[in-house]
Amino acid sequence: MPAKTGKQYIERLKKANNNVYIHGERVDDVTEHPAFKNVIESMAHLYDLQHEKPEKMLYTSPTTGDKVGMTFLQPKTIDDVIKRREAIQEWALTSGGMMGRSPDYLNAEVMAMGVSNDLFAEADPMFAENARKYYEYARENDISLTHTLIHPQVNRAKAQYEQKDANVALHLKEKTKDGIYVDGIRLLATQGGITDEILVFPSTVKKAGELDDPYSLAFVIPNNTPGLKFISRESFDYGKNKWDHPLSSRFEEGDAIVSFENVFVPWERVFVCGNSSICNRTFRETNAVVHMAHQVLAKNVVKTEFLLGVALSIMDAIGIDQFQHVQDKGTEIMLTLETMKSHLYRAENNAKLDKWGTMTPDFEALNAARNWYPRVYPRLVEIVRVLGASGLMGIPTEADFNHEEIGPIIHRGLQGKNLEGYERVQLFRLAWDMTMSAFGSRQMHYEYYFFGDPVRMGMAYFDGYEKEEFKQRVRDFLGKGSTTNFSKV
Repeated sequence: MPAKTGKQYIERLKKANNNVYIHGERVDDVTEHPAFKNVIESMAHLYDLQHEKPEKMLYTSPTTGDKVGMTFLQPKTIDDVIKRREAIQEWALTSGGMMGRSPDYLNAEVMAMGVSNDLFAEADPMFAENARKYYEYARENDISLTHTLIHPQVNRAKAQYEQKDANVALHLKEKTKDGIYVDGIRLLATQGGITDEILVFPSTVKKAGELDDPYSLAFVIPNNTPGLKFISRESFDYGKNKWDHPLSSRFEEGDAIVSFENVFVPWERVFVCGNSSICNRTFRETNAVVHMAHQVLAKNVVKTEFLLGVALSIMDAIGIDQFQHVQDKGTEIMLTLETMKSHLYRAENNAKLDKWGTMTPDFEALNAARNWYPRVYPRLVEIVRVLGASGLMGIPTEADFNHEEIGPIIHRGLQGKNLEGYERVQLFRLAWDMTMSAFGSRQMHYEYYFFGDPVRMGMAYFDGYEKEEFKQRVRDFLGKGSTTNFSKV
């Protein structure tokens, strides 16, 4: 099946009947459950958008000739990179960038893994072929994916094999002629249970040694595989209307602990089996991290634009835009936005063909952006909170406005410079849901840890940065300025 529709996405979930738990109960049908149905509708809209804007969202498959999702595209030119990014941003615009795991994120990963698969062949040529075939399968069937990367937080001071209960983490249990059996726990699958399949991959930042080989796995299986359970955290969609909760009522993706109970994975779905060396190099040597970072930067440009729009609307709504400190805060957001756009421009226009024939964005630009944005996003959230001030506390519900007696009171009492009370509170409820609600707080935490611990990422960035050129400049400068030869003194 080529690019699917929203209806087909929902029908697949109904048919799959994934093993999902939330609030202490098993979910009979995620498409009808109040914790999931609204975000599923938002996801369905993304798939419908592919058919509403086919010239931007679809391309012709190189193998079947069908129209498939643009976000699966293997770019061959800079124009291809830009076309794929425009499709990414078209999806991001529907949520203001608030859906961090929209399908394009893992579509980019699957593409990179599928075409840059030499690394997997180090252990067995079969694994490279598995990756190639899975990319084609996912593209031609418009598979939606969740993924899980990290072990449970038991004792971070020790390697996985040193843990007192070493088998609590997902590990290789048995190899057979048909496949492998795995058992244990993994964190933290965003959109777990509301997608078709799950990718299990190693951490992007935490490296493993040979003694961790039993935990060094990469594979993909359907979400309704026997023995697979998704244990979802509390939902931040409280079943309220879209006026009261404009973001959390539509884009609450959820996060899940994933339990594998003696789960069977057929060999054709395995990419890495018990090899820490390959796992450690997977994301970088396949360029998967480059294409994933490109998607994230494109999405975060849209997110920053949306946040800027909210901040400017608050300024205008209550007449504070003429104050110096307010303008300065707006400038902070604008500078962040323009810096992110500059990183994106450099990444795309400095793209080069890799050895697999994929036009690959400049990772230096992307790496800087993915290290910087988690550090600055909490400040952007703080600016919106400071601008909203007490107005973010005085936010009656739509039901209050509809009340015969108190509605007219608050409609008048909460008016803004150019807005009536109803419209001003609606704007402030959006700002609150973006920054202060459970949904908004999760957004900030999510961005901060998007690619991993920012401190660990920063250490890796520092270690990998080319420093010798700059130190040599200083040595040259000091050498040219010296007139004393101490060897002769």
